[in-house]
Amino acid sequence: MARIRVLVVDDHRIFAESLAAALAAEPDVDVSAAGSGPAALRALERAAAEGRGYDVLLVDAELGALTSGEPPAVPAPRQEETAAVDGIALVAGVRAARPAVRSVVLAEKDDPRAAARALQAGASGWVAKDCSLQRLLSVIRGVLRDETHLPPALLTGVLRELTAARKHRTDSERLVESLTPREREVLRCMVAGLGRKAVAERLFLSPHTVRTHMQNVLGKLGVHSTLAAVALARRAGVGPADAGTGPLSRDVVERGGQLAQ
Repeated sequence: MARIRVLVVDDHRIFAESLAAALAAEPDVDVSAAGSGPAALRALERAAAEGRGYDVLLVDAELGALTSGEPPAVPAPRQEETAAVDGIALVAGVRAARPAVRSVVLAEKDDPRAAARALQAGASGWVAKDCSLQRLLSVIRGVLRDETHLPPALLTGVLRELTAARKHRTDSERLVESLTPREREVLRCMVAGLGRKAVAERLFLSPHTVRTHMQNVLGKLGVHSTLAAVALARRAGVGPADAGTGPLSRDVVERGGQLAQ
């Protein structure tokens, strides 16, 4: 019998242990628990190294928001490993690093906006924490068949949120497309967190010219700060300029009658 390996990620010990025990009673389910995002990532890495990776993550929507003083389900041994990682961020990180792993978010209340964010981050399902065990098992098995599971009551709200997000992204893309190629390069440097001097060195321009380009970028994007420009660029899917790679590193510019690459 093929066994499903499940990792419960929740910082409420009683809930995590109860859910893990209930799932472990199923003949085709192996289950473990992690009490934080970093602990979950360690568990994923350890399992992958041992050749028995997890199939499904059950992630608390409120991960990292524990305020009751209740001890975590699986305490992390070192301080740097207990840094708060919210559930949506964990889903996104796992989706990027281990796309074969399916994530299901467990929530105490229906929240269309949060559910839409979870789906955008790569979650395959959103399930109420108080759902029946059989319902949860059905979702676990369903997401392994590449199904997406949402409560019917959330469907309309989630679709509305996703449509609004797509429109917002489209508007941002349209603004970015209004930039010249050089202004887009400057914007990518801004997304990478480079200051004016660093951008000038990167693009072989004078700081004054870079300042002019940055002002033009802000004006065309309709924003008043670098932070706002970076946020809009990310919505439009603009990535940072990577040092030593990508189009910027291959730019050929003329300096002193010679070509520099």
